Amino acid sequence: MKFDYIKCHGSGNEFVMVDAVKNNLDGINLADFARFVCNREDAVGSDGVLLLVRKDGMFGMRMFNPDGSEAEMCGNGIRCVARMAEEYINSRKFDLFSGGNIYHISREEDIMPSIPTYGVDLAVKLNSADFGFANGESHFISQPIERLDSRLRWSAINVGNPHIVAEVEEIDYDHLTQLGRRVLELTDEFPKGINVSLVKVLGENEIFVATYERGAGITASCGTAMTSSATAMALNGRCDYETTITVRNRGGVVRCICHKDGGLHTILIGNASYISKGVISFEEGEFSFTCTERCNE
Repeated sequence: MKFDYIKCHGSGNEFVMVDAVKNNLDGINLADFARFVCNREDAVGSDGVLLLVRKDGMFGMRMFNPDGSEAEMCGNGIRCVARMAEEYINSRKFDLFSGGNIYHISREEDIMPSIPTYGVDLAVKLNSADFGFANGESHFISQPIERLDSRLRWSAINVGNPHIVAEVEEIDYDHLTQLGRRVLELTDEFPKGINVSLVKVLGENEIFVATYERGAGITASCGTAMTSSATAMALNGRCDYETTITVRNRGGVVRCICHKDGGLHTILIGNASYISKGVISFEEGEFSFTCTERCNE
C-alpha cells in the first residue's frame, strides 16, 4: 500500500497530512502510523498527523498526536486540512467537522505574502467534564488550582479541546514542562489530561503564548491554545473584544478576534503552509517514506 503525504505547518506547528478521501487507509493502525511518522530521527518528523476525511458528504479532520492518541480538535491543523479540502469544495467559505463539532472556515487575506491563510470560528465553552478542578462551577476564571500551582491564576477554556491558561511576567519553559507532567498525575482534577499555556502580555492586544500540549509536550505552536489564551486575556480584561489580538509563539504569529455576540466565540486566523511532499509505503506491517518534492508555499 502506498499513499501521498504532505508535510505542512500552521504557525510552525508541523504535521504530516494525508488525503484519506482519496486514499483508503483501512487496515492501517492509525496510532502506530502517527507514532512512526512523528519520529524526527527515523521518519518524516512532525508534531502530529492530519487526515482529510469525509462522512455523509461532509469533509472533516482527524488528528493524531505523536503518542498515538487522537485529539478532538487542532486549530493549526484544521487550517492545513482546510487548504486541502478547498481543492474539493472550491469555495472560500465552508464547514469542516472534527471531534463531533462543526467549524466554520473562511479563506482570509494572507497573513504573510503569498501564504494561504484561513480563519476558523471556534465556539468557546467555559465549563466541561474535563475541568475536574472546577467542582461543577459554571466557569473557572482567574482562580488557583491548588494541587497544580497555587501561585498562578488559571482560566479554563474549551474550544473543542480543553485548556488552562495563566498569565506570567516571564515564560519559564522548564516550569511549563513540570506543569504539563504534573497534570498527568492529577487524575481527579484532569480526568482526560489538559493543554497548559503560559501567557505573557507584550503590549496592547498583543500576547506571547507557550503551551504544553496534551499527548505531545511542548511544541512550537498550538492553535487552540493561542485561541484559548486570547480568549482568557479578553475574559480577564487584558485584551479587547471585537478587535484583532496578535498572538505570537516560537512558531510564528496568528490573529485572534474574540466575540461575545451570539455566544462567546473566537476566530483564529493564520497560515497553512506546505513544506514538502512524498510517498509513504505500508508493507508487511512496516512503514517507510520517501520525500519527493520540497515546497515553499
